[in-house]
Amino acid sequence: MAMSFLAWRNTFVKHCFDRKLTTALWRSFAKWKTTSSRNYNIAACMPEAAAFLGVGDHSGLYDYSVNEGDRFWGAVGRQRLSWITPFHTVQDCKLSEGKIRWFEGGQLNASVNCLDRHIHTCPERVALIWEKDEPGTEVRVTYRQLLELTCRLGNVLKRQGVRKGDRVTIYMPPCPLAVAAMLACARIGAVHTVVFAGFSSEALADRIRDAQSKLVITANQALRGGRTIELKKTVDQAVKDCPSVTRVLVAMRTENQVQMADKDIPLEEEMMKEDVTCDPVAMESEDMLFLLYTSGSTGKPKGLVHTHAGYLLYTSLTHRYVFNYHDGDVFGCVADIGWITGHSYAVYGPLCNGGTTVLFESTPVYPDPGRYWETVERLRINQFYGAPTAIRLLLKYGDQWVKKYDRSSLKTLGSVGEPINSEAWEWYSRVVGEGRCPLVDTWWQTETGGICIAPRPSDPDAEIIPAMVMRPFFGIQPALMDDKGNRLSANDVSGALCIAQPWPGMARTIYNDHKRYIETYFQPYPGHFFTGDGAYRSKEGYYQIIGRLDDVLNVSGHRLGTAEIEEVVNQHRVVAESAVVGYPHEIKGEGAYAFIVLKDGVDEPEELIEKQLRDTVSLKIAKYAAPDYIQVVKRLPKTRSGKIMRRVLRKIVEGKGSQLGDLSTMDDQTAVQEIIDGHKRLRGTPR
Repeated sequence: MAMSFLAWRNTFVKHCFDRKLTTALWRSFAKWKTTSSRNYNIAACMPEAAAFLGVGDHSGLYDYSVNEGDRFWGAVGRQRLSWITPFHTVQDCKLSEGKIRWFEGGQLNASVNCLDRHIHTCPERVALIWEKDEPGTEVRVTYRQLLELTCRLGNVLKRQGVRKGDRVTIYMPPCPLAVAAMLACARIGAVHTVVFAGFSSEALADRIRDAQSKLVITANQALRGGRTIELKKTVDQAVKDCPSVTRVLVAMRTENQVQMADKDIPLEEEMMKEDVTCDPVAMESEDMLFLLYTSGSTGKPKGLVHTHAGYLLYTSLTHRYVFNYHDGDVFGCVADIGWITGHSYAVYGPLCNGGTTVLFESTPVYPDPGRYWETVERLRINQFYGAPTAIRLLLKYGDQWVKKYDRSSLKTLGSVGEPINSEAWEWYSRVVGEGRCPLVDTWWQTETGGICIAPRPSDPDAEIIPAMVMRPFFGIQPALMDDKGNRLSANDVSGALCIAQPWPGMARTIYNDHKRYIETYFQPYPGHFFTGDGAYRSKEGYYQIIGRLDDVLNVSGHRLGTAEIEEVVNQHRVVAESAVVGYPHEIKGEGAYAFIVLKDGVDEPEELIEKQLRDTVSLKIAKYAAPDYIQVVKRLPKTRSGKIMRRVLRKIVEGKGSQLGDLSTMDDQTAVQEIIDGHKRLRGTPR
């Protein structure tokens, strides 16, 4: 052996700030470890593999999942889910038509798979650990207790007239009642649509109207980072413009009373009147489980539809194998339930596996920058799954806030929401994980339902390369496409990231707009699912995500359509037109940079206009959507046909003003230099 582990580790620590050397050392360490244990029993990892002919390792199992998809998913689906009626057809899919159907003929209920079946074996196992805003005040909820909450809430919903197929909007902080609300909807066959409890009343109203929700579940207030957030007031304002809403159920997160109108009902009081049993409805595999809204390249958010069987199977499988989750582990996904990460890896995936999952209500820096790691120590978290934005933020506070707490319980670290840079990856692995925890940088989207590309699962001790997502999950066949729509078969290439065959977890449609679903995801590259992201495939065949290819920003892991921001900005009385692009942000990964053209005759101070615009965007969308920079320009760069040349604006804000490319189609090239000069003046600090 060329280098002992101790020698490798000492060299690594000594040179930890040399990125190129660090990457090389990680490779050498991975190679050293791989030679130490090549053989293992694949069937012990995945019992179904014992019946897969010729499969003896992870590579063989992956190939089987892609080449023999019906056999793979059929076997896994039968074993991993509890069925009321078995399915007769594994899949009936045509990507070119946007037709996605899995496990047809089967009937099941998601809440039964997440709760009832575990009651028979481990009723007192902790299902949820609610990590409340104030440290040290966590609440543990067992599977028996969560089932009781779910049944009571399901009976409340039925008493209020909610029936199978009705939509219910949930606007709540991460808490046991929010999870019970999701599962109660699933139990009675209703469709839940969770809206992040930081969205404004207008954004909430847009989503309620699009879903035509019959009922809203909220809380009087929320607590986050020591602040009180008035959820009920936001809902009151929203439902004024939502005639479909007949009732609002109000939970009490704090002791503070709120004004109650005729349609408002105190949730806990009603739940105590109901029975602790609620018969689950038999749902078809392709019945809707939930709607979740995400931003697109137009101004209107998309309500993506996920269904019962495929989504549940895919999230449970990825949760177990990407994070190497075992019974008895405590899984710490710190994402809010208002996002797909919270749906898949704080709720459905862990609960379907009978796991213990953490609901994190606070922020990474409350009451201090050690909050995450104090929580890890106190709750003995085994898998920690967070966003690069938070990691980059905490890195700046130094190692002492991490090392202050015992992290010996950690076994796996995860990153989600956006590509993680090498510096943050290495700090996360070296300081938080002490160089002993596999770090899985995961790529997936609201549309995919669950993780599609990640370093794990793999053969034991296979290499993990910093800041690369690396390996496709079972059944996922990535494809890189060139500008002409041709598939790139070689390695060491970059292209548009597509997926070449369907998988159970993918979204089925955009609610009430299947045409948009087909146009967005299947028309750009026929026969493929288009992700909207660009990717690089290395010489070894590993994948690295480059970023978005469309007009969608990724701000702190939250997707945000530039058109959505522009629509709000353009409503200001002095703004003639605007263009919003993303720019590299040291903490958030990507920030919003707005260019605005003012109407003739405007003599108001620019500082006042900028403040008003930020306040308006915060009010109408969310605070994180407010542009960091707002640059007033005389004109926007446009083609002769009048189309704004956003690629030019992106190059300018990225500091690449000398690399603008072909400008021959631009109507007035003098606009570019004016914008570059103004950008240089503005580059001091965000206002």
